[in-house]
Amino acid sequence: MTAKIIDGKAIAAQIREGIKDQIDIRIKERKTQPGLATVLIGQNAASESYVRMKHLACKEVGIQSFGHQFPETCTQEEIEKLIRALNADPKVHGILVQLPLPAKFDEEQILNLISHEKDVDGIHPENIGRLAQKGREPRFVACTPAGIMVLIHSVLEDITGLNAVVLGRSNIVGMPVALLLIAENATVTVCHSKTRDLAETCAQADILVAAVGKREIVKKEWVKSGAVVIDVGTNRVDDSSSKRGYRLIGDVAFDEVRLIAGAISPSPGGVGPMTIAMLMKNTLHAAAMLD
Repeated sequence: MTAKIIDGKAIAAQIREGIKDQIDIRIKERKTQPGLATVLIGQNAASESYVRMKHLACKEVGIQSFGHQFPETCTQEEIEKLIRALNADPKVHGILVQLPLPAKFDEEQILNLISHEKDVDGIHPENIGRLAQKGREPRFVACTPAGIMVLIHSVLEDITGLNAVVLGRSNIVGMPVALLLIAENATVTVCHSKTRDLAETCAQADILVAAVGKREIVKKEWVKSGAVVIDVGTNRVDDSSSKRGYRLIGDVAFDEVRLIAGAISPSPGGVGPMTIAMLMKNTLHAAAMLD
């Protein structure tokens, strides 16, 4: 058996096309054009690349984008002042602070300052709190977890009663995706560095989400036959044959796991494109809430 490849690029392209169509209709109806502001601090090549891709996606679907980049020498007060101004700006419907921040900044304080009505990254405590409560719905769901759920549903219509294992318990991916899986009545286990019998636990999963940032940690022995495997990891490995001098691989040993899984998302090409598509969707949703 060879797994079905879950093509995140193709699914994300369909979502973005739908968003573009909706924004075109908004413009024709003379409704507000959605606007996204990004905040980037310091010079981090990966962060700069991610922000650039987000602005390109905005241009593609018809969202106004406003980029704010600061040197690492800026102060906490300058960033907080900007966030307050963006909260009050009617042209800005979504605010995204690119993580990670340089160590000297109080990340929690900055993120908490973003209006929950403009928290298109879905990481404000109010949005996470509502996600954690039964019968509550957040205004926004964190982009990567939301994208993961779309990938899962591209091969599984109903996940009620299925065993789901999430490798990793980060605030940005692991915990939110576990809550989303619980909300859809899966039986969820969250694994981490202190988990006993990690391989055995993973091997019980009908759905396995790998988000630990350790290259190819998930081997075929860790995967149940026919399981749906979502690889969130993005890890650099040296590669002299590449122009960049490196290549990206996931948390899953793709070549061997695809021989036993029922479906698998590759990395790169799986979750990454979905994250940006969900950001565009959340920004459109933020603008629509004001109609």
